[in-house]
Amino acid sequence: MTIERAAGARCWFVAPANLIASAVARLPQRALLLFGSFTTWLLWPLLGKRRRYAATNIALCFPALDDRARARLLRDTLRATVTGMFELVRGWYAPAQALRGLADVQGLEHVRAARAQGRGILLFGGHIPHSELCARLLGDALGERVTIVARRNNDPCIEHLLDTARRRVFADVIGKKDVRGLLRTLSRGGIVAYSADQDFNYQNAFVPFFGVQAATLTATPDLARRSNAVVLPFWFHRDVAGRYQLRVEPTWEGWPTGDPAQDAARYMAELEAVVRRNPEQYLWVHRRFKTRPPGEPGLYR
Repeated sequence: MTIERAAGARCWFVAPANLIASAVARLPQRALLLFGSFTTWLLWPLLGKRRRYAATNIALCFPALDDRARARLLRDTLRATVTGMFELVRGWYAPAQALRGLADVQGLEHVRAARAQGRGILLFGGHIPHSELCARLLGDALGERVTIVARRNNDPCIEHLLDTARRRVFADVIGKKDVRGLLRTLSRGGIVAYSADQDFNYQNAFVPFFGVQAATLTATPDLARRSNAVVLPFWFHRDVAGRYQLRVEPTWEGWPTGDPAQDAARYMAELEAVVRRNPEQYLWVHRRFKTRPPGEPGLYR
């Protein structure tokens, strides 16, 4: 069944989901964050698997923390992750006026310089729960929609809902494994928000991330070369006042080097430095260290 047929035949929840999402997206920022905290408390018993993954990652990456500090970071991480679901909804459904004044943006001059050269831009970031909201906020600041890379959902109804929502606010949505689509967009001068910091069991190198060997994609420099795109680091976080701090940086000096493993290690080192500033806002619920070097046992139960 195609997505279109599925949407018409059995996706009964799409219309009410859109109505609820539109209402959530219009909540004042303080109310949305409180809603995220309440929902985290409500869902805590159902998040056992994700809590275990996050607890394992925190123990591996922050060995100096005592048990109380790790428990606090785990709690804050789950709250940021669950709240991130509502921030996704805000990014997809909120009207422009509801987002006005929510973000401070630095580094737009780097994007504009690349645009003046007629080159595509690969915004190189990390998996932060509010990443799609910040991609939209950056596009709003630029006056130009950004393209995102997203994993497709296996359920045709859910995929129809997500894809339709994303296409409301982004220039395009490229599948996670659609390399041709990514190259085509960049070659045509598009701006693409892209993260390569999840576990990769192909085209990878094992490089340190918080002192743990992590299977990391090595293909990014080659993608940029093949598309003649500029790679610009794109970092962001939500501050204590609930505002989003966005920063686009120039390409790292001396990067890429031509050594795939060395380039992947630089990416992980730069990302680690960013995550350490707001560690609760990283996607620790993902099995970042699932793929292990030959001979090493698995880390997750």
